[in-house]
Amino acid sequence: MAGDRNLSVDEARAAIAAALQPITAHETVPLPQALGRVLAADLLSPIDVPAHDNSAMDGYAFAGQALQASATTTLRAVGTLFAGAPWAGAVGAGECLRIMTGAVMPTGLDTVVPLELCRVQAQPGGDLVHIEPGVIRTGENRRHRGEDLAVGKPALRAGRVLKPADLGLVASLGIAEVTVLRRLRVALFSTGDELRTLGQVLEPGCIYDSNRYSLMAALQRLGMEVLDLGLVRDEPAALQATLARAMAEADVVLTSGGVSMGDADHTRAVLAKLGEVAFWKVAMRPGRPFAFGPLKRDAGEPPCWLFALPGNPVAALVTFYSFAREALLQLAGATPQPLPVLQARCTTALRKRPGRTEFQRGIVERGPEGWQVRLAGSQGAGILRSMSEANCLVVLGHEQGSVAEGGWVDVWMFDGLV
Repeated sequence: MAGDRNLSVDEARAAIAAALQPITAHETVPLPQALGRVLAADLLSPIDVPAHDNSAMDGYAFAGQALQASATTTLRAVGTLFAGAPWAGAVGAGECLRIMTGAVMPTGLDTVVPLELCRVQAQPGGDLVHIEPGVIRTGENRRHRGEDLAVGKPALRAGRVLKPADLGLVASLGIAEVTVLRRLRVALFSTGDELRTLGQVLEPGCIYDSNRYSLMAALQRLGMEVLDLGLVRDEPAALQATLARAMAEADVVLTSGGVSMGDADHTRAVLAKLGEVAFWKVAMRPGRPFAFGPLKRDAGEPPCWLFALPGNPVAALVTFYSFAREALLQLAGATPQPLPVLQARCTTALRKRPGRTEFQRGIVERGPEGWQVRLAGSQGAGILRSMSEANCLVVLGHEQGSVAEGGWVDVWMFDGLV
C-alpha cells in the first residue's frame, strides 16, 4: 500500500476496493428514521403480500367456469364488494359480484371482468352483466395470496440503502423498526495556510475554504456522519494532533490539500508515522495527486482510512466522486452503487490525448436526436463556478483520444450526487 505509484483511474479504484472491509456494528431505528440508512440484514416478510386473493381491477367477479366459449355469457350481479369488507354471503351459479380493486375474492370466484369489457343491463332484481366471447379468460385480473411476497421470503436485502419506496414496503409488512448499520463516521478537514474560514477578512494571497463545504455536503448526501475538524495549518504538530483526534473518533479521514508534489514535506513525514499511506499519481485530469491508505490504531482495532484529495476545488470534487464515494459506501456496508452513466453527443469537438482519464464539466440536455452535452464554461481545476453551473461530468476514458463534434461520450449525471 505504501509508496508512490502511477496508476490509471481503474487501477486506483480496484486497489482501494481490495483494501476495504465494511463496518458491522448495527442499531435498530424506528421506520421514519431509516431513510438513507444501510440495511444490516435481509428483511424477511412476516406475512403474505397480498394477504389474500384479491381483485386487480374494478369490475365483476365470477367463477371462470361460467364463461361460454362461443356465446355471450350473462350473469346476474347479487352484491357489491369493497376493499376491506369481505363478502359474507353466497354466490350461486350464474351470479357475480360487483368488485372494487383490492377487494377480497370470495371463495369460488376466480375471475374479474373489467367494467369496460362488459355490458351492464339494469334490472330490478340485480343488474345483468353480459360478457362477449374471448374478451376475458378464466383466472384473469385476480391477484393471488403471496404472489408479490411470501411469508419468510426476503423483502429487502442486506446492504440496501433504504429509499422512500422501501419504507413504504416495510410499513406494508407491519414492521415498525428496522436494523441498520451504524452510520460511517468521516472526519473532514482542509489544509493550507492560505485558507480562511467564512467570516474572516481575506488578507492578500488568501482565499476562503470552499472545499470543506462542498465535501461536507457530498458526505451528507451519502448519509455519512460528518465530524468537521475545520482548517489545519501547514505544520507538523497541528497536522498530527488533528489526525490523532480523527483516528480516535472516526472511521475515515477525508482531507483536501497537502498532497501535491509542491506541498510541504512534513505531510508525508507525519503520515508515515501514523500508517501506510500511499501517494499516488493517478493518470487523470483534474485530480492527479491523491493519497490513500490506513492509519493504524491500537492492536485489534480496524484502521482509520485516509483519503487525501487535491486542494483545487474542482479536482477535490472529481477525485471524491472518482474514488472516495464508492469506497465510503463500501465501508458503510452498502451494496455497490456505481455512478449513473449516460451517453450523449457532444456539441463541440473535444481534444484529448490517450493515456489518462479526463473529466470535463458539462451541461447535458435533450436535443433533436437524443441527449447532447456541451461544456460548461472554463475547465480550469480551480474554477468552481463552472462546476456549479454544470449538471454532469463528461468522462473521456483512459485510452480514448479526441472526440469530433457530434461524437458520443459518457457523462456522469450530477442529479442526486452533488
